[in-house]
Amino acid sequence: MEFDTTPYLDCAGKQLRLDRPSIMGVLNLTPDSFSDGGRYRDVAAAVAAALQMIEDGAHLIDIGGESTRPGAAEVDAAEELSRVIPVIEALAKQCTVPISIDSSKPEVMRAALAAGAGMVNDVRALAAPGAMSVVAEAGAAVCLMHMQGIPETMQISPDYGEVVAEVHRFLADRILAAEFAGISRKRILVDPGFGFGKTLEHNLSLLAQLERFAELGCPVLVGLSRKSMLGQICRRENPADRVSASAAAALIAVQHGASIVRVHDVAATADALAVWAAVAPRKLRKAAPGPSGPSLADLFDDD
Repeated sequence: MEFDTTPYLDCAGKQLRLDRPSIMGVLNLTPDSFSDGGRYRDVAAAVAAALQMIEDGAHLIDIGGESTRPGAAEVDAAEELSRVIPVIEALAKQCTVPISIDSSKPEVMRAALAAGAGMVNDVRALAAPGAMSVVAEAGAAVCLMHMQGIPETMQISPDYGEVVAEVHRFLADRILAAEFAGISRKRILVDPGFGFGKTLEHNLSLLAQLERFAELGCPVLVGLSRKSMLGQICRRENPADRVSASAAAALIAVQHGASIVRVHDVAATADALAVWAAVAPRKLRKAAPGPSGPSLADLFDDD
């Protein structure tokens, strides 16, 4: 009898394979997100967009109801809930991939997990009182992200002694805190938080040394899609013009150890990673993203 040895991330019952680079599609249900704010104003349009991302190759969908762009102000829990819960409930009935809730509020996390989400993506790394227990009790996966400051002020003169070491230490501490709260390390992801209280130079240092974060023993999630650092590098002021740069950044992140890339442009990212998979060394043998993309086992058959 053969046993399945494929590594998985358990998202409250829905499984995310970890033997391949995975794509997290971004679904912002906010009026003020930096790239696509106000785009999805009703449930049907939001669900259709999520299903299209899955068709394009997304392995999970990240739904957010509060912008965390630089300078963004907080919204109250009631408003955030009204934005995300109807969409999560509707989408959960129509898809088999895991759904993630992008929130820092325990009450939003709890309601979203009850509505069908299986993962919490928290830019504050479960720092809010009660957040740890919500995730632990739900058996959900969680992404712990590093952020210096708060979104409203985080890009005002961010400062570090040694950015990679400080972010690494922070994430190591949050992993231990989560484990102490009853969250298994097998359900934890880490994210160094590109653009969250970092200058361009900080971001580039983190990306160049991304392997350091894989050493923490948890899969690494990276969100570089359409961010201002890419605009600075490529001189693209409009976020919508950063698709090519975003796909390149996602590819670099995967090459440096990222297990999941969080993106707005799923199809472009899936194509870039499929090309990479087609020419990657045999020893990597990671499946190309997308519903019909070939695996390296298919491309490099031993027979």
